[in-house]
Amino acid sequence: QFQLVESGGGLVQPGDSRRLSCAASGFSSEFGFAIGWFRRGRGKGREGISCISDSNGHTAYADSVKGRFTISRDNAKNIVYLQMNNLTPEDSAVYYCAARYSTTDTCSTFDDEYMFWGQGTHITVSS
Repeated sequence: QFQLVESGGGLVQPGDSRRLSCAASGFSSEFGFAIGWFRRGRGKGREGISCISDSNGHTAYADSVKGRFTISRDNAKNIVYLQMNNLTPEDSAVYYCAARYSTTDTCSTFDDEYMFWGQGTHITVSS
């Protein structure tokens, strides 16, 4: 069974950087899969913030994180990273990674396209 485990959350100060990891296991090797990163802040809906295709050929970012966050993946380790720079209190949220099998080298930040979800890791940005 496809499993995703996020890590890297914690308390950071405004302006700090943090890298989140999403470790994938139990997936079928017959298909590639795209990974999306999502977040849900307190009192807010779930926001798709970034995604990456199976071969690293395609990435996408929400306007709210563009230029500050970078997504990457190491297929040898089955880990996807989200490097977050210049964090602000508005970035405080539970961050989730999600996966979908894909036969094309594309990805999406629409959450209803993803079948498999991790449990989330919490980021708090506060001084």
